[in-house]
Amino acid sequence: MTEFRLYMLQRLSALVMAPFVLLHIGVMIYAIRDGISAAEILGRTQGSVLWFTFYATFVVAVSIHAALGLRIVLSEWAGLRGPTREITSLAIGLGLFALGANAVWSVTAGGTS
Repeated sequence: MTEFRLYMLQRLSALVMAPFVLLHIGVMIYAIRDGISAAEILGRTQGSVLWFTFYATFVVAVSIHAALGLRIVLSEWAGLRGPTREITSLAIGLGLFALGANAVWSVTAGGTS
């Protein structure tokens, strides 16, 4: 993929993330204002297709955005180039996705790992 397309993909992921961040923060503020417990939160999120879809989409956008941003940091600050940079940023993106997917599954489907 060209540098321009990667640049545009990162900007597109930011556009996807922005409303998700605002909604997530709004929901967190709403949830904690009355002192809701973790068990009550899980009771509302487990089994919910809506929350699964919301947070799964959020995780995908964050993973793409962070991996592409770190790709530039690896290039500018660490001096990585070529396949080393690409593999490192891909590994970071996949790692973030795996961690996020596990969290989404745990909170919405009730699974643990």
